Amino acid sequence: MVKGIKSWPESERPREKLLKKGSDALSDAELLAVLFCHGIRGLDAVSFSRVLLAEAGGLRGLLNRPHEWAGKLKGLGKAKIAMLAAVRELGVRHLREKMTGQNFIRSPQAVADYLYAALRDRKREVFKVLFLDKSLRILGERDLFIGTVDEAAVHPREIVKAALEFHASNIVLVHNHPSGKTEPSREDYEITQKIKAACQTVSVRVLDHIIVGENQHFSFSERNVL
Repeated sequence: MVKGIKSWPESERPREKLLKKGSDALSDAELLAVLFCHGIRGLDAVSFSRVLLAEAGGLRGLLNRPHEWAGKLKGLGKAKIAMLAAVRELGVRHLREKMTGQNFIRSPQAVADYLYAALRDRKREVFKVLFLDKSLRILGERDLFIGTVDEAAVHPREIVKAALEFHASNIVLVHNHPSGKTEPSREDYEITQKIKAACQTVSVRVLDHIIVGENQHFSFSERNVL
């Protein structure tokens, strides 16, 4: 019979360890154990979490699309899938909140961290816009278009409308390439120019167009192709 975590020395129990030493002291499996509270028949919460991580290929694989593991990983039912989805969304929202209000130019890491977390593992193209004031502070962001794996139908007039709603003076265009590759397509160049032209009619400047891939990104501005 497998002994539960409650039978472990207090210093080794994930929850007590977290409260005493901080979350940084816990492994991924221990953090998941704190979240789940209980394991499954034959496995305590930590051992169960280790199995999940191994089968999903790590924490990123488990958190990115937890609903896809339904019925594939033993012991991962609706309640645990909901927990994992909530944890991932909280992480993304935390990064969004951290980015909002920052200067776009002076806080590149905060922007990159949020964009990677929000877009890197999406299976379909998502076209996102960051809205900035005159001082280049980020006012907010919005997903405006969601397309297929290959392309997103982007309408410049909708971007102009959203920019006016935010009272933005500048915008940054962002979309992901599900393939992981960041090289712009001909369509990417064309839509960028169409959006620039539309925004100029209302005195809104397009500062950049960023393509997010696998732990890398392409910046039109940095490559001087804007």
